[in-house]
Amino acid sequence: MLKKVIKFALASTLIVSGLVIGTTIFTVKGIDKLGDKLEDTIHN
Repeated sequence: MLKKVIKFALASTLIVSGLVIGTTIFTVKGIDKLGDKLEDTIHN
């Protein structure tokens, strides 16, 4: 019983951390693109 709970908790943690990392990377790329557009606007 306890092993099942631990396995479930571990799986949930891995899934959530994967989502957080993926979202963070996606957000950073989006901000980077916006920064590039802003830089082009300022310099042109």
